[in-house]
Amino acid sequence: MNLLELSEQEIIRRNSMNQLRQMGIEPYPAAEYATNAFSKEIKASFKDEDAPRTVRIAGRIMSRRIMGKASFMELQDSEGRIQVYISRDDICPEENKDLYNVVFKKLLDIGDFVGIEGFVFRTQMGEISVHAQTLTVLSKSLRPLPIVKYKDGVAYDGFNDPELRYRGRYIDLVVNDGVKDIFLKRAKVIKTMRNALDEAGYTEVETPILQSIPGGASARPFITHHNSLDIDLYLRIATELYLKRLIVGGFEGVYEIGKNFRNEGMDRTHNPEFTCMELYVQYKDYNWMMRFTEQLLERICIAVNGTSESVVDGQTISFKAPYRRLPILEAIQEKTGYDLTGKSEEEIREICKALKLEIDDTMGKGKLIDEIFGEFCEGTFIQPTFIIDYPVEMSPLTKMHRSKPGLTERFELMVNGKELANAYSELNDPIDQEERFKEQLRLSEKGDDEAMFIDQDFLKALQYGMPPTSGIGIGIDRLVMLMTGQTTIQEVLLFPQMRPEKTVKRDATEKYTAVGVAAEWVPALQKAGYLTVESLKEANPNKLRQALCELNKKYKLELTNPSVEEIEGWINHCNQ
Repeated sequence: MNLLELSEQEIIRRNSMNQLRQMGIEPYPAAEYATNAFSKEIKASFKDEDAPRTVRIAGRIMSRRIMGKASFMELQDSEGRIQVYISRDDICPEENKDLYNVVFKKLLDIGDFVGIEGFVFRTQMGEISVHAQTLTVLSKSLRPLPIVKYKDGVAYDGFNDPELRYRGRYIDLVVNDGVKDIFLKRAKVIKTMRNALDEAGYTEVETPILQSIPGGASARPFITHHNSLDIDLYLRIATELYLKRLIVGGFEGVYEIGKNFRNEGMDRTHNPEFTCMELYVQYKDYNWMMRFTEQLLERICIAVNGTSESVVDGQTISFKAPYRRLPILEAIQEKTGYDLTGKSEEEIREICKALKLEIDDTMGKGKLIDEIFGEFCEGTFIQPTFIIDYPVEMSPLTKMHRSKPGLTERFELMVNGKELANAYSELNDPIDQEERFKEQLRLSEKGDDEAMFIDQDFLKALQYGMPPTSGIGIGIDRLVMLMTGQTTIQEVLLFPQMRPEKTVKRDATEKYTAVGVAAEWVPALQKAGYLTVESLKEANPNKLRQALCELNKKYKLELTNPSVEEIEGWINHCNQ
């Protein structure tokens, strides 16, 4: 990396790193540094009347107050922050005081990792701290961290630009209080869910991510190519069809918590890569699954928040079972005044036009109903509500309703205006399933790029016989949003998908040399703001020379300063 591409702070830190090495201190030591305590535990267990406790801790320096022979610094470990008192004579008991005077005061920076061995005490100001007796350099930080100041629990000069936070999640986790807690709660959600499913006797499995046919949902897939087999493969959009094959194979219940991929839009509740839990249990129906789901979610909410309630965007949401059950056509009639029961595709298309919905000819009956529900109903269900009994056209993998013609035994769980779960009494009639797939094929031929593919192997599996089964898919990311009070999916994904960073156009060295600029002066020109040859055309020769001379001196480039005439030559050459 060219020196001129670095900021002043970065140059200072690299020089400090080199000085540490010259002093015989390795800034990135290989040896284990065994710790025996953490900040949170130290504070929780401290008692003034106890004998001083010796501890060995490690973490990042987050702030320093240097006061002559003694200093305070704030150390951040994996659990939180704790104050450390450093006295020159304690960490340098011998005559040589360089560890304090040079290393600590001059060569260490905020963001560096150090190890501290000492005893716990309470300062005169009442703060539980560690009195350092030894200090060990563990890792040098070459880039400065953004400084976020906290006073009385309020952050100042915050690192809060979403774009910067999501791209640099590692920085976000270090400097912003509370971010790490979201992901600890995410882990708790998944752990509690896994424990509940394991206790119920169901088996966790793994199914292929690369699939020859993307099935189990209506969505546009990502396509890739397998060179060795010379075939196109798809990243899975759902785990459903493979999990059902396992039910055919004789498992009582199977579940998978894993990634799905859908090549669709991105917004506050959608990421192209997302985590889903899918569960299938034999001899159950969608009524049983509703009861199981509401109990599961109540248990998760209590485990994460200590109560069955969660607050999202000022709304208190209660996950206490039971939840309301509402047929989808009743919900549409309730919100729009139109009863869609028994209506044909053309009649529903006319209703869509009357409701001023944007529709096109590729949409079949199911898609049209989905548009109406999505526009007028979905966002109104804040408290957990099971929307049930979907039309058959919306549910290609669902068993026909036992008593309502034209409907299926399906539910979607709506919470805070968004779908959280989708579940069925699974279709196990192979003849009916094949007809449903063929209808999806007709939709695909009309131009619906989200219609399902026909999976012949899955049909073959059904022909061997699948027992009555109920299945559900729960979006983990959305569930974590609800449990942690977040309103955007990016806040609960450690590394959300981002657009490529915009890069500033820079001309290559060859372009500069073509107009007479010596190659060694190109980095300095670009540092001065002349990133392209084109930008040189309007340059003032005197001002440009002054800027280059200053850079030469400041960064000790040891170049021969160009004359005004030389620079005029560059500019004239650019303007020819």
